[in-house]
Amino acid sequence: MLTFLKQEKFLLLALVAAFVAYPLEHWMLHNGQPIALTAGLVLVAFIVVASMRVAHHAELLAEKVGDPYGTMILTLAAVLVEVVILAIMMSNEASPTLVRDTIYSAVMLDINGILGLAALMGGIKHGEQSYNDDSARSYSVMILTAMGVSMVVPEFIPEANWKLYSAFTIGAMVVLYTLFLRMQVGPHSYFFSYSYPEKRRKKEPAAEPEPINLAVSIGTLVFGVVVIGALAEVMSKTLDLGLEGSGAPPVMTAILVAAISAAPEILTALRAALANRMQSVVNIAMGASLSTVILTVPVMEAMALYTGQPFQMAMTPVQTVMIFLTLIVSAINLNDGETNAIEGMTHFVLFATFIMLSLLGL
Repeated sequence: MLTFLKQEKFLLLALVAAFVAYPLEHWMLHNGQPIALTAGLVLVAFIVVASMRVAHHAELLAEKVGDPYGTMILTLAAVLVEVVILAIMMSNEASPTLVRDTIYSAVMLDINGILGLAALMGGIKHGEQSYNDDSARSYSVMILTAMGVSMVVPEFIPEANWKLYSAFTIGAMVVLYTLFLRMQVGPHSYFFSYSYPEKRRKKEPAAEPEPINLAVSIGTLVFGVVVIGALAEVMSKTLDLGLEGSGAPPVMTAILVAAISAAPEILTALRAALANRMQSVVNIAMGASLSTVILTVPVMEAMALYTGQPFQMAMTPVQTVMIFLTLIVSAINLNDGETNAIEGMTHFVLFATFIMLSLLGL
């Protein structure tokens, strides 16, 4: 028990932060913007720490079950964190574009940031890195379809019909994800795996693998998500007040939410790329993007229908252009079963462009 508590000290610190934050919430919100902003950023740090522990236990479960189930667990854990934070922030009367901007930011971060940086670093170290191109094509076409249906078409839907189209979107996303899940873990699971050639290794004493207790990992993962939700409740209020009137672009909050949920994935993907396991990178980056769209949209649309308050889901022209550029570039780059540093750099330049446009408020 003592060993477990030592291992989970950061999650326990996040829990302590939640217990401290709630009694001090009124004080943080009524002592000026600098204190509110500082408190919000400190809580963000605790949320990131907690999400890292959630991702760690998701990784343990992933190792236990293997690919493609493993990366599916990792991406679902990240999306769960994102949905929890979004739902809490939207319940506190956040910007009506927060959901749209967060999903857009997550896709930019996953495909251009994570995949781009991993392919760049892996390409510099290993040259060309192989993976199963069937997975990349499957991910790309489903991301394009899901984003088109949920975030492009709504621009043309009359306001009077938003409830009907919102219900349709929920159904479409559920059908898409059900089919994708069946394909990923069913007869087409080989699409999402890759057989790496055996390599001769120097004879070294094998490191003892970390013992995996399924019940403990699942319980800790769920507990971590609950802690994140508790922290997000206070963080959303303090951050909103701290940024009010600061001139910071509204999309910055969305980028922050996307970065919180993606932080553990970034480390996992970079480790995989440096270990010359590009299939894991593709599954994490593309799978996280697809899961973000296909799972976040129906949950948030259901929330909109329940409250009777629609969210602004249609992307701006700039966002639409950036998404299509990203998906076109990824379709070309991920079409031959190998990545290299040049392909990684093209995605990373698109990521840098996304950050610049965000800073300009576009």
